[in-house]
Amino acid sequence: MPKIHVLVSVPQPLRGLILSPEAERKLANLATVTTNEDGRNWMAEELAARLPGVDALITSWGFVPLDWAVLAAADRLRLVAHAAGSVKRLVSDALYDRGVAVTHAAGRIADSVAEFSLLMAMTGLRQAHTLDRQMKAGEWPKTREAPVYEIAGKRVGLLGMGYVGRRSARIFQAVGAEVWAYDPYLQPADAERLGVRKADLDELLSGCKVISVHLPVTDETHRMLGARELALIQDGAVFVNTARSLVVDQGALLTELQKGRFWAALDVFDKEPLPADSPFRAL
Repeated sequence: MPKIHVLVSVPQPLRGLILSPEAERKLANLATVTTNEDGRNWMAEELAARLPGVDALITSWGFVPLDWAVLAAADRLRLVAHAAGSVKRLVSDALYDRGVAVTHAAGRIADSVAEFSLLMAMTGLRQAHTLDRQMKAGEWPKTREAPVYEIAGKRVGLLGMGYVGRRSARIFQAVGAEVWAYDPYLQPADAERLGVRKADLDELLSGCKVISVHLPVTDETHRMLGARELALIQDGAVFVNTARSLVVDQGALLTELQKGRFWAALDVFDKEPLPADSPFRAL
C-alpha cells in the first residue's frame, strides 16, 4: 500500500523542539512527509494550496484556523494532530463536517505546566531569587528571623481541574501539600479519587496559602477573578497563574500586587510579549 501523505506545517526552530530526530524517523517510516521550510507559519492561502493529497496535518502554536476556505481543496484530509494544547482557535464546523479527527498534546504539555506551577509556588514561599539578589548586592540576608516556608503541610488551592489541574494536584501532593480544588464540573467521586477537597471559590481563595490558576477562558471564567475575589486572598499568600490572563482582572491584580499583600508568579498576560513599559515589570 502507498504511504499516507503527512504535511508538517510547523516551521523551524519550533519543529525541532516538538519533533525529536527519533520521532521524525518514525514518521518518515510510515508516511511521505512534507515539512514547512519557510521559517514562519503559513498564511491561510499558503496552507490551502498545500492541502490537496494530504492525509494528515501536524500543526502547533500560531496556526491559522481551519475554516471552509482553507479546507476547500483538502480532498483527503482525515487527521489534524495539533502539537500544542487548546484547539479552540484551530477547529471549525468545516473540519468536523468533513469527518476529520483532531488530536492535541494538552495531556503531555500538562506535565510540564504542572511542574512549573510547583516551581513557582515553592519560589514564592522560599524567595530564593530575592536572597540571590541581596547576596549579589553585597548583603548577608540569612538571619535566624527569616521564615522558612516549606510547602509540605501547606494548603494549596487549584482553580480548574482539567489536564493541568489534575496533574498539579498529584505533584503538589507528592511534596506533602494539602490540595483543595475549585471546579464546578468536578464530580465528588473524582475529587475523592484524586485526593482533593472540593471547595467553593471564596473558601479556596481565603483559605489557601498557595493559589494556582488552571482555568480555560470561557464565558464563565472570563475575568472571574476580580477585585472582590482577589481581596479574599490572605496576606502573604502565593498566587500563580500559568493558565490564561483573561480569567483575572489585570487592573485589579495590579492594584493588589502594588499593595504588597501577596506575591505572584505570572506566566501569562493580556498582551504578549508584555510591553516594556508595563507596570507589572516594575514589581
